[in-house]
Amino acid sequence: MNNAELRIKELVKLLNKYAHEYYTLDNPSVEDAEYDKLYRELVELEEKNPELVQNDSPSHRTGDLVLSKFEKYQHQYQLYSLQDAFSREEIEEFDARVRKVIPNPEYICELKIDGLSLSLVYENGVLITAATRGDGSIGENITEQVKRIKDVPLVLPQEIDITVRGEAYMPRKSFDKLNIERELDGEAPFANPRNAAAGTLRQLDTKVVAKRNLATFLYQEASPATHDTQEKVLEYFEELGFVVNQDRIFARSIDEIWSFIDKVADMRGKLPYDIDGVVIKVNSLAQQEELGFTVKAPKWAIAYKFPAELAETEILSVDWTVGRTGVVTPTANMIPVTLAQTTVSRATLHNVDYINEKDIRVGDLVIIYKAGDIIPAVQRVLFDKRETRETHPIEVPTNCPICDSELVHLEEEVALRCINPMCPAQIKEGLAHFASRAAMNIVGLGPSVINQLFDSGLVKDVADLYKLSVDDLMTLDKVKEKSATNIYQAIQNSKANSVEKLIFGLGIRHVGAKAAKILAEYFGNLNALSRANVEEMSEIPSIGHVIATSIATYFDNEQVQDLLKELETAGLNFEYLGARPQTDSILSGKTVVLTGKLEQFTRTQAKEKLEALGANVSGSVSKKTDILVAGADAGSKLAKAQELGIEIWSEDDLAKI
Repeated sequence: MNNAELRIKELVKLLNKYAHEYYTLDNPSVEDAEYDKLYRELVELEEKNPELVQNDSPSHRTGDLVLSKFEKYQHQYQLYSLQDAFSREEIEEFDARVRKVIPNPEYICELKIDGLSLSLVYENGVLITAATRGDGSIGENITEQVKRIKDVPLVLPQEIDITVRGEAYMPRKSFDKLNIERELDGEAPFANPRNAAAGTLRQLDTKVVAKRNLATFLYQEASPATHDTQEKVLEYFEELGFVVNQDRIFARSIDEIWSFIDKVADMRGKLPYDIDGVVIKVNSLAQQEELGFTVKAPKWAIAYKFPAELAETEILSVDWTVGRTGVVTPTANMIPVTLAQTTVSRATLHNVDYINEKDIRVGDLVIIYKAGDIIPAVQRVLFDKRETRETHPIEVPTNCPICDSELVHLEEEVALRCINPMCPAQIKEGLAHFASRAAMNIVGLGPSVINQLFDSGLVKDVADLYKLSVDDLMTLDKVKEKSATNIYQAIQNSKANSVEKLIFGLGIRHVGAKAAKILAEYFGNLNALSRANVEEMSEIPSIGHVIATSIATYFDNEQVQDLLKELETAGLNFEYLGARPQTDSILSGKTVVLTGKLEQFTRTQAKEKLEALGANVSGSVSKKTDILVAGADAGSKLAKAQELGIEIWSEDDLAKI
């Protein structure tokens, strides 16, 4: 090893130590000038000896890379969203559901950071991929952008395979500085730190990312867990050099949880970053495993969201719009008002029952809020101001505002519904859903193009999209040859999608993207799914009777069968392209836990092989565990498995099958 290599190694180690003290511990041991001097020395040595640049060199943080586009990334471990709660009563209901399974749960309560979800993948201790959440299954690869976040370790102190989850955010100080710079440059300021963080991580020029000083909090191990509780996972993260939020408590009662929520609400405005609530999780990972998941969210966690910011405004008129399932929804047009740092001029009124219950009228002064800090909605009418104003009841339509068909109010629903399957609004919304990113991902086929295609008679259903030519598309307003060619190619490319995208795109009621993937994995192809009965589908974990009935009803429709034939003739792929688990393996349906150090496989390889054999790989030992695979230095999980009488395998046993 020559002198340059020795000095580079020394400088990298020293500078990473100083950066960790500054960005993670907030306790720098050297002045900025000393850090800058050593950094310049390192850069000069690396420029002279590019072959000696290390994976964890702090020079990777500075940007100087412009990407051409974002690549899609298939998450190995699903990212779930959290069920939201907006009151103490909803938290009590969550606790009651947990206690039906776990008599005396211990909860851990953490701050809900208002940022952008991240998944970080390390192999042999080296950061190889960073990705956005996306739809939970597929996100965008933002590895180079995340490398410019100074508190994200590029190399861990242990040579391990691990996938971690967390939140990237923009500190308030960085946000204020950025908006001042944007205003001086004549650019529009960002509405809030979350938008600024999201916009920053979508920058193709990584120099921009490096300049904006994002930060992170990590909070979950997505790969099979190496510890038994959420608290131990967080402590382990700190050992690995991740930033973990210190504001957390344990709780065994609703009173303790609510006391923490009150405390956090009081200190919310004093924090150097934005939060929008508190996350309550069952602390034991084995108990989390026992509670399980719904299609969309874990049953062992809930996110309490702080009451939204309120604003007063006037209702000017009401529009009624038709969604792709025929639901007719009222939306209020209002005098524009600033709410949660954005200008709002429209708010949902939900349905007729909601309007009647709150006695909302045109001309009323109302208080509006952002439900979940996202969707503007009317909270209440200011009745004490009504008598001095001219108001009149909201006129509820009896016929569809688009196709004029008579609207129905089904017994089990609160919504008005247009049941005309040929309603233009439903068809247009269905086409937009079919082309959306989470479905068939037909880039360029937005609402404007879809409206023109339908109104001109070129498209009446999704099968017609595959009959379009470039010349057809060029007849549309503002669509030139290049755009038409790109849209045509995007339509052709969508034929090759794995079938779960098509299942979701068909817009079957109650079938979201996650359920579509579960169904595709189970049946393997669309034809098999279309022939399945309610009983067969109901047996699939996370599907249930309601979804199964909806699917069976959908495929029982003769028009749907004709549509499937058209799509198959057009060349759309009906097969699931992912790996389907074996159903005849001795591991099929078994829950397997990996523990200790594996020598013949990486953890990722072992998990993939087990899942291909039909096993469910869990991160913690519980009474639901069937097999524990114990590598070298197995610890508490092995002891617990022995205590519960669970079958123990060696790594050799695993390798044999």
